[in-house]
Amino acid sequence: MRHLVCFIGLLFVSKASSLDFFVEEIGDFYDPRLGQDEEQGNIKTSGQSPPKLINRYERNRRSIFTADEVENEEVEVETGDGIHIHSYKVEARITSRFAHTTICSRVVNTAQHAQSVVFNVQIPKSAFISNFTMDVNGITFIGSVKEKTVARSLYAKARARGKAAGIVRTNSNDMETFKTEVHVPEGSKIQFEIHYQGMMQRKLGVYEYNLNLQPGKLVPQFQVDVYIYELKGIAFVRALNSLGGHFEGLIKVTNSNQKAHVCFKPTLHQQRKCHNCSSTAVDGDFTVQYDVSRENNGGDLQVSDGYFVHFFAPINLSPLPKNIIFVIDVSGSMWGLKMKQTVQAMQTILDDLGHDDFFSIIDFNHNVRCWSDELVPATSIQTSEAKKYIQEIQPNGGTNINEALLRATHMLSNAMNYGVIDPRSVSMIILVSDGDPTVGEIKLSAIQKNVKKRMRDEFSLFSLGMGFDVDYDFLERIALENRGMAQRIYANQNASQQLKDFYQQVSSPLLRKILIEYPDEAVTDVTQNSFDKYFSGSELVVAGRVEPHGYSVLQSVITASSGTMDLSLQAVADVHELDEILALQKYVNPGFARQLWAYITINQLLAERSLASTAAKKRKITQRIVSMSLQHQFVTPMTAMLVESESGDERLLADSPKDPKQGCCSGSSVMGRKGSLTYNPPPWAQFPTAQPTALAQIGPDLVEALPNHITLVENDPHFIIHLPKSKQDICFNIDSEPGKILNLVSDPDLGVVVNGQLIGAKKLEETKMSTFFGTIAIYCRKQDMKVEISTEHISVTNGKYAHLFSWEETGNMTQNGVKISIKKDTHVTVSVNEKISFMVLLHRVWKKHPVNVDFLGVYTPHTNMFSPEVHGLLGQFFSEPEVKVFNVHPGSDPKKPEATMEVKGHKLAVTRGWQKDYRTDKVYGTNVYCWFIHNSGKGFIDGHYKDYIVPHLDSFLQRS
Repeated sequence: MRHLVCFIGLLFVSKASSLDFFVEEIGDFYDPRLGQDEEQGNIKTSGQSPPKLINRYERNRRSIFTADEVENEEVEVETGDGIHIHSYKVEARITSRFAHTTICSRVVNTAQHAQSVVFNVQIPKSAFISNFTMDVNGITFIGSVKEKTVARSLYAKARARGKAAGIVRTNSNDMETFKTEVHVPEGSKIQFEIHYQGMMQRKLGVYEYNLNLQPGKLVPQFQVDVYIYELKGIAFVRALNSLGGHFEGLIKVTNSNQKAHVCFKPTLHQQRKCHNCSSTAVDGDFTVQYDVSRENNGGDLQVSDGYFVHFFAPINLSPLPKNIIFVIDVSGSMWGLKMKQTVQAMQTILDDLGHDDFFSIIDFNHNVRCWSDELVPATSIQTSEAKKYIQEIQPNGGTNINEALLRATHMLSNAMNYGVIDPRSVSMIILVSDGDPTVGEIKLSAIQKNVKKRMRDEFSLFSLGMGFDVDYDFLERIALENRGMAQRIYANQNASQQLKDFYQQVSSPLLRKILIEYPDEAVTDVTQNSFDKYFSGSELVVAGRVEPHGYSVLQSVITASSGTMDLSLQAVADVHELDEILALQKYVNPGFARQLWAYITINQLLAERSLASTAAKKRKITQRIVSMSLQHQFVTPMTAMLVESESGDERLLADSPKDPKQGCCSGSSVMGRKGSLTYNPPPWAQFPTAQPTALAQIGPDLVEALPNHITLVENDPHFIIHLPKSKQDICFNIDSEPGKILNLVSDPDLGVVVNGQLIGAKKLEETKMSTFFGTIAIYCRKQDMKVEISTEHISVTNGKYAHLFSWEETGNMTQNGVKISIKKDTHVTVSVNEKISFMVLLHRVWKKHPVNVDFLGVYTPHTNMFSPEVHGLLGQFFSEPEVKVFNVHPGSDPKKPEATMEVKGHKLAVTRGWQKDYRTDKVYGTNVYCWFIHNSGKGFIDGHYKDYIVPHLDSFLQRS
């Protein structure tokens, strides 16, 4: 991502050369946070009139310091230079992955002379500074974001009058230095406060929040608080003790389902490097890691304050096979540590390749060499040979990036043209280079054009820039333009680990061609919603505005391709619920959705700007970036922060470092694509509902009528067989044992089998153990696909691929003519080649019920087109037997007449009664009147019910 702000040099040295702060009478230290009421936003003072508020932007105000802390400061620490940091406090509020950090420090010059006071903090490059304020003996400097040329112009005018400070900017690894230095008289009291905001990026299954803590001195009041709030729940949270063993056990973590608080508050004694030391041991990174709970593969859709944010990070999916070409720079500049660490990383990476992966290696200097001229399978023999090849590389010569990349695209194209690779696999090129091209085509724009022309839509390019000599902007542009991303590798002792970590991020692609859509009339200003790939452990994020139509629900539909099937998933969010929840919480950011949308949009515009083909397009994008940056008060590469005194005649400038690292998202920079898709079960399985609002419904109405009669199995277990020719329904029960697997449908000609495994009630009832279906399996042998549905989850296995879904999601999957549709907490339908279909209905019972358990019901229409060989407890009746019912007479129960049934050469005593169809009413059901056959269907079913017991959930019925 692009580099952020900034390095401010505020140097007030003398009356002759710059500005001089001279205060004749210095009163008590004024703390602008004194007595602030967090909820009401009031500031109270005692004994003096307060100056103007330091922060003109209300959303950035924090209650970091309390009155007690100001009045009861600890004894001053002897520092030798007279600069005392009385307090250093950091507060981070992370709400739904969006972090707002406030760092506030109070400093006193106790020396008997004027001197410089420095405020120096490290800020993540991925963050936007949103405010900086400073109070020097009651003179308040207030920050505001302005368009860069405007800010510089105002700053230049102040500088011409001797009323401005100089500008210095620095970058370092993943952080940027923000430094303020002010020259003040003796006894001066200064408060610094900076705010910055950014989105938490999920990598390798965790969100990581980093703070660089370098107070430089012992601090009587030192505290770090990180507050996390996640609506869907926090799976885990941990604080890494990266500050060293000196602080072992001092970082406190408390968390509940949705909230977590990490606190680091070492006392003065605990901060000392040793018992009598006057120097601090607080020097390093403070790291908090966490992840959120995920049950719905459709993602976490949240709506707040008129904006929506959709977090998509599906789990329990099998990785796609991948085809990788490693393109490694072996020019002379790679000699030494760079090459050694690259070789070390490649040893691990090659060992990590899967058996289904294909790979090759291209190394280049002024020449281009291929370890193998074609992709080869990642067998142990091939990877061992590749490792030997890499170890023998001796860097020398120039850099011919153009030819190396074209050779890689040619190799991938040949593999695809000749059918060497799986068409559903993921193909990628990983480029590692440390310098600019010096041989062959050296014009960067020409290389970019050549590569784009040769890269197919199925290929992605990932660029890794070693060190700072490389033109990183070029590597980033060429990656973003070809559905990849770039990362700078810092050439130090852990460069090998950085290379391995990057590979881990892209080593497990789970989905391809992901499209996340919303109703056209419901949303506007949608960020990028089309993504080329989704990698395990990462997260795709889409945001936008919600139109104020007054609807109560927002839906989204996600379509994607996995290793073996096409998926369609849904997510739903209440439009008002989250705002009501946040209003009751402390330490959250109520406006997180708005700021997160702006953050993502600006980053994507920066990426688009870097790829703009004309100056006119670049200017237009720049205008949008500036407009949004000013509206949301973000310091971006197009804006700067002007820090002014209250009178407006003294100015300081916070600007962006050069060579900003732009862009945030892999894949295309397509923005705002919307469309209409829908969950679409078979008409016979539908549940009649009221017409939803425009926001609650996506796609066409489904109008086919629900069949009045259907064949089904429900409860413990009751079978209802519909005979359409005779227009009758016949019922029977099966009294078996928990754990037994009953065959319901077995069609060896079509290769389809449906089996159900019984579970028992919690305890006996009237000396009888009731049994229910706890798992239903549908196996399609020709497609090699098995759908296993339990009361806990739905698993889909296709050959070597396995995907797991929860009952918390809604969506469709399609593969080789098999379509699986999941309706959240309701039912699953499975159809095969549009000829046969089944619905499995979920029944939830009260968890504390003394007897009953969750169970499943099975429904199938009589229109299924099975082969003549179909059999099973249900399947045998798709060849309808002739049934005659006669001698109807009153029974022992006046409501249940009795009769004689003639079927399959048997005369059976039957009773008229009713069972339940729960398709339209899951609680009470609809009565289905039927003739009940006793003794587990004996005489009506072929043979004995025990003949239908099979050994496994995918076993076909063996008939003698």
